[in-house]
Amino acid sequence: MSISYEKVLSRRACDIKPSGIRKFFDMLDEMKDVVALTVGQPDFQTPWHIREAGISALEKGRTYYTSNAGTMELREEISRYLSRRFGLSYAAKDEILVTVGGSEAIDLVIRALVNEGDEVILPTPSFVCYAPIVHLTGGVTVEIPLKEENNFRLTADELRAAITEKTKLLILPFPGNPTGAIMEKADLEAIADVVRDTDIMVLTDEIYAELTYGKRHVSFASLPDMRERTVVVNGFSKAYAMTGWRMGFTAAPAPITHEMFKIHQFAIMCAPTTSQFAAVEALRNGDEDIEEMKAEYNRRRTHLVARLRKMGIRCFTPEGAFYVFPNISGFGLTSEEFCEKLLMEYGVAIVPGTAFGECGEGFARISYAYSMKHIDEALDRIEKMMQDLKK
Repeated sequence: MSISYEKVLSRRACDIKPSGIRKFFDMLDEMKDVVALTVGQPDFQTPWHIREAGISALEKGRTYYTSNAGTMELREEISRYLSRRFGLSYAAKDEILVTVGGSEAIDLVIRALVNEGDEVILPTPSFVCYAPIVHLTGGVTVEIPLKEENNFRLTADELRAAITEKTKLLILPFPGNPTGAIMEKADLEAIADVVRDTDIMVLTDEIYAELTYGKRHVSFASLPDMRERTVVVNGFSKAYAMTGWRMGFTAAPAPITHEMFKIHQFAIMCAPTTSQFAAVEALRNGDEDIEEMKAEYNRRRTHLVARLRKMGIRCFTPEGAFYVFPNISGFGLTSEEFCEKLLMEYGVAIVPGTAFGECGEGFARISYAYSMKHIDEALDRIEKMMQDLKK
C-alpha cells in the first residue's frame, strides 16, 4: 500500500513557499559565463587570526559538546562586545545564548514568543525567513510596506496604524536586507514611544550592525525602557566574514532567554565547538578587521550607486549592510521579468525585489559583497541591457 504524502506532511510546512532567491540560484546552476551579484556573503576570507584560533582548538582536541548556552568564555566576550560597541548591558550567565547562526536565533525568538493567532508586525521588503517562521508557529504576519521616499525606514505612524489588540511582536530588521536602510536614533525613539505603554515585544535583528556608513548603529535595546521588551539578534557572519562557521547569539532578559534556551537545548544541543573558540578571537581582536572590510564595502557601494545612476537607474543610497535596491520600475518589465532578461540574455544574476515581499515589485537587490572587478563586469553588462532597452 502506497502512502499519501499529502496526508502525512505538515499543513503549515506545505503552505510555505520556497525562497524567491532560490529560483535564481537554481537557474545559475545550469548556465555558463554568468556574473552573479546575488549572495549576501562576504567575499573576504575569515581573517587568519580567527581561523587560526579555530585550527588551534581542533589541534588541542577541543571537539566536545559545550554548555548548551555556549561556553562561558564566549558569552562573557559577547557581553563585553555589546557593552563596548553598542552600550548594552547583558549578563553572560542568563541573558546571552549562543546559536547556530543568526537564523537559529530568529527562529528561537519567534517560537518563544508567538502563540497561535498572535500578530507579528514585519516591515517589508525584508529578509526571507521571518514570515515562514511566524507561519510555522501559527502566528499571523502583518506586513508594513516600507517606502522609497522614506529611505525604506519604518515610521511611527505606519507602526501605529498596524497595531491591533492581537499584536505580539514587532520585528525591526535594520540595517536592512535587501534595502540597505538604517534606523537612526530619532527614528527608533519614535518607534519606542509607540510601543512603550503596550505589551508588544520587539525582535531587533542587528546582524549588519557593524556595517553602517557614516552613522553609528544604535540598538533599539539601548533606548530608555526598551531593554525589557527587546530581544537582540546578532552574529558573526557578516561583520567578521564567518558565514560558514554558523555563529550567532541572542541577548534578552533572563525570562525570555530561559524559554529560548529550552528550545535550543532540545533542538540543537549547542553551537559548533570549534566555531565558538574562533568567535572568542573575533570579538577580542577583530575590530580592525571590521573596519578594513567596511572601508572596502563603502568603496564598492559608492561606485555601484554612481554607475547605476549614470545609466539612468534610480537608486536609493544604502546606509547599511552590503546591498543596493535600485528602482527598475521604469523599464516596462516586472521585477522578475527584468531579472530573468538580465540573466538569460546578458549573463548577470541579481534578485528580484519580490523575493523579499510583494512590495518589492519594481525593485531588485544587488549585492556588493563581491570584488570590484566582479562588480564592474556585471555593471558593464547591465549598461548594455539599458542601452538595448532604450533603442
